[in-house]
Amino acid sequence: MGDQKESLRKITTTLALKNDEITNFICCLKQSLENLEGNSSRVQEDLETEFSSLHSVLDELRDSMVTRIKQERASHTYELQSQLSACSKALESSEELLEVANQTLCSSEADDFTQAAKDIKDSVTMAPAFRLSLKAKASDSMSHMMVDFTQEREMLQAIKFLPVPATPEILVSECQVCDNTVTVQWALPEPDTKIDHYDLEHRRTNYEGPPRAREDYPWMVVEGIRETAYTLTGLRFDTRYMTFRVKACNKAVAGEFSELVTLETHAFLFKLDAGSSHQNLKVEDLSVEWDSCGGKIIQDIRKDKNRTNQSPMHSPARTAMNSPKRVPSARVGRDRFTAESYTVLGDTFIDAGQQYWEVRFDKESKAFAVGLALRNLGRFDQLGKSNASWCIHLNNWLHQSLTAKHNNKARALDCPIPDRIGVYCNYEEGALSFYNARTKTLMHTFRTKFTQPVIPAFSVWNGSFSVQTGLQVPSVVQSGQRKNSGTSSSNASLT
Repeated sequence: MGDQKESLRKITTTLALKNDEITNFICCLKQSLENLEGNSSRVQEDLETEFSSLHSVLDELRDSMVTRIKQERASHTYELQSQLSACSKALESSEELLEVANQTLCSSEADDFTQAAKDIKDSVTMAPAFRLSLKAKASDSMSHMMVDFTQEREMLQAIKFLPVPATPEILVSECQVCDNTVTVQWALPEPDTKIDHYDLEHRRTNYEGPPRAREDYPWMVVEGIRETAYTLTGLRFDTRYMTFRVKACNKAVAGEFSELVTLETHAFLFKLDAGSSHQNLKVEDLSVEWDSCGGKIIQDIRKDKNRTNQSPMHSPARTAMNSPKRVPSARVGRDRFTAESYTVLGDTFIDAGQQYWEVRFDKESKAFAVGLALRNLGRFDQLGKSNASWCIHLNNWLHQSLTAKHNNKARALDCPIPDRIGVYCNYEEGALSFYNARTKTLMHTFRTKFTQPVIPAFSVWNGSFSVQTGLQVPSVVQSGQRKNSGTSSSNASLT
C-alpha cells in the first residue's frame, strides 16, 4: 500500500509539472497571437504610409512636369503669335503697296508716273516685308518634354518586402561562465555581408526550462554589437540561471531572435540572520553597523511586546524564508549572541562544493572578524575562541594586529590589511582560505575536516562591514587551490 501511494505521488507530481508546462505554453501561444495581431497591423500601417508617401512624390513630380509643359507651350505660343502678328501687318502693308504700284502702271501721264514710281521704289525699300525673317522663332515640337518611365516602372515593379536577416544560433559549447562574467557566442547559418550589428538580450531566471508567461525579471538589452560574441562583466549571480537570445540587424530591419539558451550561473547566495545577531549590531540584508544603543532598544521592544502578550518568536522582522540550505531562524530572543560575542551569522549553510564571498569592512573598526562557524556555535562564543569556528581577526584596540584564530589559538599574519577580504571554502577538501579581494593574494588557509555543515560568520565591534554574495569562485583562486591541494599546511597548529 505504501509503495503504491509513493508511486501515485510521483505520477501526480509528474502530471502537475506537465500541466504547468502546458499551461505556460498556452499562455505563450495566446501572447504570440496577440503579438501577431499587433505586429500585422503595425507593418500594414507602415506599408500604407510608404505607398502614400510614394504617391505623394509621384503627384508632386507630375504636377511639376505638367507645369513645365504649360510654361513651354505658353512661351512658344507667345513667340509664334508675335511673329504671326508681325507677318500679318507686313503682308497687309505689302498688299497696299502692290495695289498702288498696279494703279501707277495703269497711269497715262508721264510726269505723275515718274514721281509715283520713285515713291513706290522708296516704299518697297522700307517695307516691313523685306525686313522679316521667314523662319519660325519657335518650334511646334514638344518631343523634348516627353518622358520614359520604363526604368522607374521596372524599379517600382521590383519593390518587395525587405530582406530579413537570418536567425543566428547561439553556440552553447562556445559560451563560458566564469569569474562572474558570461561570454556568449553565436553564428549565422550563412555569411551575410549586409549585417550591420546584433542585439543581445539576457534575463535572470530560476527556471531552466522554456520561458514562462510571467517571469520575475525583465529582459536586459545590449545593442549595436559588431562582432558575433559578447562578454557581460561585473555580474552578480543572484539567480540559478541566465537566459540569452540574439538577433541580427541590417540597415533597415531586424531579424528573428535566436532560440533561447539558458546557462547555469552557480554562485553562493546568503543574507545575514538578524534574528540571531548580537543586540548591538544593526543588521540589514548584507550589511552590519555597530549600534551602542541596540541592547537598550531591544529591551524596550521586549517590554512592549510583553505588555501586548505578543511572542517575539512571531515577530515579522524575524520571519525567514526556508530553503534547502536556508537556516531556520531558531536563534530568537534569549538565543541571540550576547555578552562580548558581537557575532552575526549567514542564513545559509554550506554542506558541499566550493563557495566564495567577499566582505568589505571599516579598517577603523575596533575589532572585526570573518570566517566560518558550526551551527552549534555557542551564544557566548567569540569567533576563533572555540573549536566551532575559524576566522581571521583584525584588532585595532591599543595596537593593530591581524591574526588567524581557531580553538582559542592564534597565528599572527604578516601581510598588509586589505579593505576587502575574499573568503573561499572547499567543503570536501576541508579548506578555508582568505584572500586580499583586490589582488587575490592568499592571506591564510585553514585545513581541517568538516563533519557537519558550516555557516558564514562575522563579528564587529565599534565598526561596520558589508557582504557581497552571488560571486563565483575566481579562476585565480581555483588555480591556486589546485596547486596547493595535497601539500602540507603551515597552519596545522590552528586546525
